Amino acid sequence: MHLISFDIFRTLGFPDTTVLKPAQFLNHKPLLQDADWVLFPEYWQLNALVYGLGCRVFPSEASYRIGHDKVEMTRAFQTVASEHTPWTIIEANGPEERERIWNTMPLPFVAKLPKASMGEGVWLIESRKDWLAYCEKTPVLYVQEYLPIDRDVRVVIVGDRVVTAYWRTQADQGFYNNVARGGRIDTGPVPAVVTDLALRLAQVLGIDHAGFDIALVEGYPYVLEFNRLFGNQGLGQGSELKDAILGYLCSQSAPEDPDGPAPLWPVAV
Repeated sequence: MHLISFDIFRTLGFPDTTVLKPAQFLNHKPLLQDADWVLFPEYWQLNALVYGLGCRVFPSEASYRIGHDKVEMTRAFQTVASEHTPWTIIEANGPEERERIWNTMPLPFVAKLPKASMGEGVWLIESRKDWLAYCEKTPVLYVQEYLPIDRDVRVVIVGDRVVTAYWRTQADQGFYNNVARGGRIDTGPVPAVVTDLALRLAQVLGIDHAGFDIALVEGYPYVLEFNRLFGNQGLGQGSELKDAILGYLCSQSAPEDPDGPAPLWPVAV
């Protein structure tokens, strides 16, 4: 199995892997077309690789498309698991829409930028001043109900299985659970209802590499978002993630025999 990688750090130790610089990928078209898999390209490379060169990419195209924008991600969640999606309003950023949302959402509520990660671009709206400040920062109004939690769960999915799941507890300043914003990792037991929801969403939507963030409110899970590229703080120091990725790629590369394995016939001697 020959692999091409555009992210040397996420594919350290991968066997038979050629690392290329994203900006130079068009200089290596035959190499890319001959590869079994192209790993971790940039989002802007996706159309050229998938449609122009016919490459198989990992993470999957769905992981890229859905994970690229919180608006599209939330609409996908609402389509397949509306009962597990927090109440969300998405509107154009106009004066009427601003006023309508302000009069509709009970305080406090959460406001987000459509494209942000690592806990950035998320605010707790507690006053009209907070709301007007947020409105000046975003092209699209994206607001969600506030869930009364002091932690959430990060569920890491590779292929069709859960690699790990751990709690992220609230930062000292409150509100943020993301480790990049001061949240802490807790490796205590995670209820199956949380990992089951993450795995179901991944399978239904075709997402094969993601860190899902899921809140638990009185035992009921709500999906907040997923990150196609996630931090490794909660993954330990072993090779579990690498082994999971390589195992999944191998399983997807092996041809399937519709008639099952060939029978073992007796050999005359």
